[in-house]
Amino acid sequence: MWNAATETDIAEVAAAIGDPSRTKVLRALADGGVLPASALAAEAGVSVSTMSGHLTRLREAKLLTVEHDGRHRYYRLAGTDVARALEELARIARPLPVRSLRDGLRAEALLRARLCYDHLAGRLGVALLAALVDGGVLASTAGSYRITPDGLGRLGEFGIDVEEFSRRRPAIRYCVDWGENRHHLAGALGAAMAARLFALEWLRRGRARRVVQLTEAGRTGLHATFGVPFDWDDPPAVPARRDR
Repeated sequence: MWNAATETDIAEVAAAIGDPSRTKVLRALADGGVLPASALAAEAGVSVSTMSGHLTRLREAKLLTVEHDGRHRYYRLAGTDVARALEELARIARPLPVRSLRDGLRAEALLRARLCYDHLAGRLGVALLAALVDGGVLASTAGSYRITPDGLGRLGEFGIDVEEFSRRRPAIRYCVDWGENRHHLAGALGAAMAARLFALEWLRRGRARRVVQLTEAGRTGLHATFGVPFDWDDPPAVPARRDR
């Protein structure tokens, strides 16, 4: 029997993502959180029984995992690679029409600052990565990044111990942000940075899923600590693509 895998079944994953209701499920979980089927059904605008079939399909495609808490089940994305794939698909997908003021405000908030699984994205995430490079915390070579010796010390002073990162996850990865078409920081360092910002209350969650807001303390602190400019959230001259 021939067991060697020569190709991957992209069609299966694409078909699982391709249903609008299932896409809404994945987007709702794109901040790395967990939700029950009832909440996901509300997000997608379908019944709980219908959602059950969608969740089964997403689990079969290895896009979701389920966690049990007594009689309750909670769903989350299967990992950071799923979030990265969604971010890349958003870059090539056509924008959804903005049909209301609420949709427009939410779309702008997502472009400004959001979570991409467990790390920062949007203009804030892009500005943070650029500041880390400009300030010498990270070095950039041929599209890849590494932590500099000086950066290790500065991250430690900020409360991030790189030595504690899991060896099973790359310390540094990046996503190409779908709104900015520039890199934002992912990997273990990206997750640690976001967690630290929340712990310091420099960052807080917005009302809409995935949306985050930088507090005034965070704006001042990121500027003083890493040189993130105060005007990072000024809208671009050319309107960015809206939320997918």
